[in-house]
Amino acid sequence: APAQNEVSGETLGQTLLAEFQSIMAAGEITGAYSIAEKLITHESILFMGGAMEVEPGFLSGFDNYEVTGFDKAAMFGPMMGSIAFVGYIFDLPEDADVDAFVTGLKDNANPQWQICVTADETIVEVSGDKVFFLMSPLTLEQ
Repeated sequence: APAQNEVSGETLGQTLLAEFQSIMAAGEITGAYSIAEKLITHESILFMGGAMEVEPGFLSGFDNYEVTGFDKAAMFGPMMGSIAFVGYIFDLPEDADVDAFVTGLKDNANPQWQICVTADETIVEVSGDKVFFLMSPLTLEQ
């Protein structure tokens, strides 16, 4: 679907955000890991990717910032290689301060967390009790 991306002018991040919103609207997949797994297998992903559950603490893309305040979370991204791509789905507790959580992510995300490459865009979006976070290139085409 790279041709579609070019026609619509959508970035990789916007494409995955739209997929996240569509998953949330359908309500059939609810777990952070299951959502991450669905996103990393989207047709716009042109690399071998995977998803894994993560615990609160130091997460890839956030340098010395400890990401806490979520119940469950999953990371999705390339299995290997130097692609500036890292995504997370965070499942927040009912009493979470969503604004503070999102601000913490935005303020501490480092698009240059990998030495060789830099992410072109950072997207953070809330839908219900889930937070979508992505740092990625605008496109995966070489």
